[in-house]
Amino acid sequence: MVRSPRFDQTAAMLAQGYAWLPDRRRAAGRATVRTRLMLVRPTLGVSGPAGARFVYDEDHVRRSGALPEPVVSTLFGHGAVHTLDGEPHRVRKAMFVQLLEGDGVGALVGRAAAAWDDAARRWAGEDRIVLMDEAARLLTRAVCDWAAVPVTDDEVPALARDLTTLVDGFATGAPRHWRARRVRQRREAWLAGIVEEVRSGARTAPAGSVLHVVATHRDAEGELLEPRVAAVEVLNVVRPTVAVSWFVGFAAHALHQWPEHRDRLRTGDDAFATAFAHEVRRYYPFAPFIGGRAPREVTWDGETVPAGAMVLLDLFGQDHDPELFPEPYAFRPARFLDDTGTAVRRSGPWELVPQGAGDPLSGHRCPGEDVTVRLLATLAVRLARLGCTVPEQDLTISLRRIPARPASGVVLADVRPGGAP
Repeated sequence: MVRSPRFDQTAAMLAQGYAWLPDRRRAAGRATVRTRLMLVRPTLGVSGPAGARFVYDEDHVRRSGALPEPVVSTLFGHGAVHTLDGEPHRVRKAMFVQLLEGDGVGALVGRAAAAWDDAARRWAGEDRIVLMDEAARLLTRAVCDWAAVPVTDDEVPALARDLTTLVDGFATGAPRHWRARRVRQRREAWLAGIVEEVRSGARTAPAGSVLHVVATHRDAEGELLEPRVAAVEVLNVVRPTVAVSWFVGFAAHALHQWPEHRDRLRTGDDAFATAFAHEVRRYYPFAPFIGGRAPREVTWDGETVPAGAMVLLDLFGQDHDPELFPEPYAFRPARFLDDTGTAVRRSGPWELVPQGAGDPLSGHRCPGEDVTVRLLATLAVRLARLGCTVPEQDLTISLRRIPARPASGVVLADVRPGGAP
């Protein structure tokens, strides 16, 4: 058994960021470590496919009441699907699966591609652009049109800033966290009003659209969602889509660091573009860990987990585990291609975990993961075809900052729209 530290490690976690849990496990020489967080609450950090299965088994770990209040009040929203367990979670999750696993997702990807092409023509007339900001705006335009969220062109820049603020402020005590809280309150109130208009007939939302499906969804007890909770869930489709701008920034960073991948991406090879997207998600830091609380005393890997203890799955550490991903700090998209290099090699549901583990159709794994991969693969091809220069700037990515990002947001100059390869 590994002893827990005597003192709360929350400050150390915030100071070390993504490295905190991997470093603790490395120092212990084990996949499983004991620690203390959130005012001396016992915490178990785990890693690996077996550890992922343990965390995603509701008999062992549950989400209800487990997510820290600062994360709920910024990133997910109160009453969100992420905070539910059991039948309420399954019923709510089915709504997201309907929206994010169906044939309609292709329309979202198509809208994002068209929005990129429109933006690229505008970029050609500017001295320089900040790619992550531009990606957030074009993704906001695309997802709002697809979801039937009413936003004018003039309103897109402000909404894009607000949505990125929600992502940027969940894991810090800095001013960006308090900005995120204010944004959430304002945007939830705005969307709750729109939901009420749809329900009253004052506004029409196309059948099958995100706005219509969420506004008419009934929970496990057959009741419509409270307007504010419905607003939360609309945001939980729109916000993660705009968060793909982080991965677009990482993709640009990767192409700058390893330009040898650019030519193959330019060809539009679907398998390579998808493998590239997987490797960006594996290599670069996004979510540091995910977890919940033990509903009763359980035992894992020789450790007793008290009832109410936190259990964390080390996402960043697992995605850089050399036993799962040889040479984990080498950027190699080919690791996700088959032996012929022409088809995508699928990682199992418990190995590659940048957005969680398990079955997205029934468990807590993000149902929008496939959307992320498809958007990133599509936009990475366009990014590789883009003519531009990368002026001197700060492209460092600090593992102490959550969520991490290239410091400059990736500045591009002399942009020339890309065409066919």
